[in-house]
Amino acid sequence: MILCCGEALIDMIPARTAEGGNAFAPHSGGAVFNTAIALGRLSADVGMLTGLSTDLFGAQLASALAASGVDASQVIYSDRLTTLAFVQLREGHASYTFYDENSAGRMIAPEDLPRLPDRVDALFFGGISLACDPGAEAYAALLEREGATRTVMIDPNIRPGFIRDEGAFRARLDRMFARADIVKVSDEDLHWLIPGPAGLAEKAVLLQARGPALVLVTRGGEGASAWTADGTEVSIAANKVTVVDTVGAGDTFNAGVLDRLASLGLLSKAGVRGIGPEALRAALAFGARVAGITVSRAGANPPWREEL
Repeated sequence: MILCCGEALIDMIPARTAEGGNAFAPHSGGAVFNTAIALGRLSADVGMLTGLSTDLFGAQLASALAASGVDASQVIYSDRLTTLAFVQLREGHASYTFYDENSAGRMIAPEDLPRLPDRVDALFFGGISLACDPGAEAYAALLEREGATRTVMIDPNIRPGFIRDEGAFRARLDRMFARADIVKVSDEDLHWLIPGPAGLAEKAVLLQARGPALVLVTRGGEGASAWTADGTEVSIAANKVTVVDTVGAGDTFNAGVLDRLASLGLLSKAGVRGIGPEALRAALAFGARVAGITVSRAGANPPWREEL
């Protein structure tokens, strides 16, 4: 099982009332939640570990997990409120305003974490859940406790406006990268992590030196590139689609990569470290393919296996 560890929240998406006024419609979301949903729709064996509220929005999120075949047995429930993210769309690109203080997701602590069953053989971390304490330290503790024998992928999905203590955030990411097998970043994430004039390839190699065997870099409409443990660089072009919005694009890409690695028998520490160019190109291409469907329709709505 691939266990997705991180935030599940409600995206409040701009809408219109029947009278034509401005409104917001609640959509289930969150970067890690989206990856779990996308994996479930691809028929992967996937579960989610997160903090969910018992409020109406928490019930909506739990129902969405079940509808997409995501195992929720590791979910931590509480009566705290659900995180809300109000979305603004400009030319198809999303920006967010978060309401997250004392939320069910943010306030999980290391002592709340369950012992993971043996069937969990891969862990995925990412999103805003790595930026805000105490939940961020809980996920870091989970990785430290459970990651040595499981394949680990991290997508920090960095949102600078959400980071309260940049020094602590960078230090936490470095600790987690040191235990990761795969790190995926966008080109913007990579420039934030490693400032300066160096190009993407040079920065990707510098990031790889922090621990992961495999570094993936997405470049929006220009495709994606990856660097393997032996220094091989593999790149693919993006699929040409009509973009409705980019909500959930990177999250779905992550799911596609994980799903294809699993189907190739390479979602293991040895498999990731020894992956060849052909298999890596296939994983990147499949990630781009499923992400291309997601961006072609409104909201984070990943495709089902039969749509492919």
